Amino acid sequence: MQSLTLDSTNRDDVASAMQGDALTVACLCAAWCGTCSTYRATFEELAMRHPDKTFVWIDIEDQSDIVGDLDVDNFPTLLVQRGDTVAFFGTVLPDGAVAERLVQAQAAQAPDEMARWASSSEERRGWQRDCNLRALLAA
Repeated sequence: MQSLTLDSTNRDDVASAMQGDALTVACLCAAWCGTCSTYRATFEELAMRHPDKTFVWIDIEDQSDIVGDLDVDNFPTLLVQRGDTVAFFGTVLPDGAVAERLVQAQAAQAPDEMARWASSSEERRGWQRDCNLRALLAA
């Protein structure tokens, strides 16, 4: 499966693809960012290796009404969630092997383990409150 690209015409489709408990991996980038342009192919390859997961490419400027309040410090920023549990939100090296390890590690966690991890620090509790992509799409 190739990744979905969030735009103003397919928000319902992306929200529908995120239903259930499959892992969602979203990359938050910007069209003007050279690193993001290069990383896009890496993200697409990762999506093809993990057809059981939903991959979403989000341009933070074009979709600012959805993700504008998220604290994106640098690019690429990945958001990984299962259901309504945000497992990871942060900048990663633009390296396919790093993203692969991140996806595998999150996929290996049992839902109850992921939920415990998600509430284990103030930062992670903040992710639950602010970074839940399903909630942002529904708002």
